[in-house]
Amino acid sequence: MPHRNYSTVSEFILFGFSAFPRQMLPALFLLYLLMYLFTLLGNLVIMAAVWSERRLHTPMYLFLCALSISEILFTVVITPRMLADLLSTHQSITFIACANQLFFSFTFGYTHSFLLMVMGYDRYVAICHPLHYHVLMSLQGCARLVAWSWAGGSLIGMTVTLIIFHLSFCDSNVIHHFLCHVFSLLKLACGERTALVTVFVILVCVTPLIGCLVLIVLSYIFIVAAILRIPSTEGRQKTFSTCVSHLTVVIVHYGFASIIYLKSRGPHSLYTDTLMSTTYTVFTPFLSPIIFSLRNKELKNAINRSFHRNFHQQSS
Repeated sequence: MPHRNYSTVSEFILFGFSAFPRQMLPALFLLYLLMYLFTLLGNLVIMAAVWSERRLHTPMYLFLCALSISEILFTVVITPRMLADLLSTHQSITFIACANQLFFSFTFGYTHSFLLMVMGYDRYVAICHPLHYHVLMSLQGCARLVAWSWAGGSLIGMTVTLIIFHLSFCDSNVIHHFLCHVFSLLKLACGERTALVTVFVILVCVTPLIGCLVLIVLSYIFIVAAILRIPSTEGRQKTFSTCVSHLTVVIVHYGFASIIYLKSRGPHSLYTDTLMSTTYTVFTPFLSPIIFSLRNKELKNAINRSFHRNFHQQSS
């Protein structure tokens, strides 16, 4: 077979919002902009509260800060580009920019999943092995877990990006999505290896997510078993309350991902597919700081104290 360049396109067209009525786009722009700004502000407030409160300098809140960083970076990679395309008439993205967006969105997205798994392990150790908690979750150990989460996300992002962008894109360059989505790009690829590559990419994408979810579920099985052995109702409620915010975020994270990726493969309108995709890329990051701020009593009190302290300093 004669050698040829792996791509014959220099740019892609992001068609995600092009089919929407033009008069609807400013409203969507305003909605997503407000959610984006709130996501950034909420995560920054969480990080500032943890930094300012010494009592929150614990492994659980170290992991929460790392989670906030990954969430901020994930939204920065996707949402500003989406907002710009909502008000633009030519939604093109260069080949290199598309590869960069795919790499960073996968890196930060999978880092987020790994950190949720690590936070589940942290709750398991705290509840099931409290006497060994400070040994198992030392500062060095926590730093290694965070570093491994980032390394794992980067490895998956690099693997998928290299695989996708060494395929041949010979036909249409129109991506029916508002971002450089991996499966939308696979639909544009041509060549004999495309079917095999698609199966491999699915395995690379799905296996870590399922692995993280299984480990989180196993952690909570042991956690629930330990909580049920606590004799007092008040003790059970107090112990379980330390897990509520994390468990809620896990349910939201995997719930919206399941809605998108496990939906029926029958015909869908572009409106439906696009709006469903924004639930995972915009709405889930928007909910995360709200859940942690409202469902975690220590964090909520720290944010309130920080707010009142800054307010009194400014007023005086």
